[in-house]
Amino acid sequence: MGRYYSNILTWLLVIIFAGMQYLFSQEITDPEQEYLRIKEMAFSGNLEEAGSAARKLLKEYPSYGDTRVLLARILAWQKEFAEAEAVIDTLLMTEPQNTDALEVKRDISQWSKTKPRVSTDLRAGYAFDYFKVPYSRFWQVFRAGAGHRFNWGTAAAYVNIGNIALGEDPVIHATEPQFEAEAYPVLSKKNYAYLDYAYSPGSYFPTHRAAVELWQALPAGWAVSTGLNYYYFDRNVFIALVSVEKYIRKYWFSGKCYVYFKDNGPTTSFYVNARRYFNDTDYLQLTLGTGTAPDEPFDIQSDLERLSANSIRLAYNFAVSDRLMLRIGGGYSREEYQESMYRDRFEGHINMIYAIKVK
Repeated sequence: MGRYYSNILTWLLVIIFAGMQYLFSQEITDPEQEYLRIKEMAFSGNLEEAGSAARKLLKEYPSYGDTRVLLARILAWQKEFAEAEAVIDTLLMTEPQNTDALEVKRDISQWSKTKPRVSTDLRAGYAFDYFKVPYSRFWQVFRAGAGHRFNWGTAAAYVNIGNIALGEDPVIHATEPQFEAEAYPVLSKKNYAYLDYAYSPGSYFPTHRAAVELWQALPAGWAVSTGLNYYYFDRNVFIALVSVEKYIRKYWFSGKCYVYFKDNGPTTSFYVNARRYFNDTDYLQLTLGTGTAPDEPFDIQSDLERLSANSIRLAYNFAVSDRLMLRIGGGYSREEYQESMYRDRFEGHINMIYAIKVK
């Protein structure tokens, strides 16, 4: 008799357990309500449970884009950046203009780089600038320095050596130093900045050069910036700038306007950049510009002779190894150096960053 009641109890437990399984495994009837519940769960810090619930909701409603965006954020908050990017890329394949998805994509990219492996590095570079009308000038800059990533951003210091060859017979040679420091402080998740100062005791580099630029990140992969460049040669020179930027999948585009405050009134120049990313580090960049002020710093006093120019540059940035990064590039300008008088101007550069300390 005891065995009889024991069997009945066993079957009752099996039935109850099966019913509970059915109750908890039945389909979600109100996806919007479930989405709000998951969102509240995630924002309260219960990320693992929220992630599991979001996956379940997506399994039943795979086209529910808001859930996919939420799941990507939950994964990114847990530093699962690769999986988060895969989740959001799935949505962008069918909804490439989804602004929420594009914003999450940009956030994931930024967050994944907030704590890079490289903390300290050595830097070196070489650049040249050449023209031969109305006289021959070959200007070179050799650069050596080091960088470090702090909790607030990246900073670097350099010693730059400028060498100039002037004329043809006889050729005048001169060499002089410049000392430079720069920083990229991260002000918030939406704001960052660029700061730079350089000093030279020589005659060709500017005695003082300073720059500041502030960025504001916007939704849907947009960003805007404003800044000011200052030089002192034998007089003060000020150049202001504003820019707008846009990330679209593997591409980055920017437009910049420079206002050059000359003695006879302000003049403008415009530059457009297009960059194609092949991965997180490798990209090819094209720059087109026209106007009076260059988008690269004035390196030498004779740059002030420029009245206007149309320019084109191409640069390629790539990782040789986990520790070594290279950037090479070249450019050409058709430059007006006196009214209605033009010359061809050529430039090139190669820069290296080598990690010596890796986290």
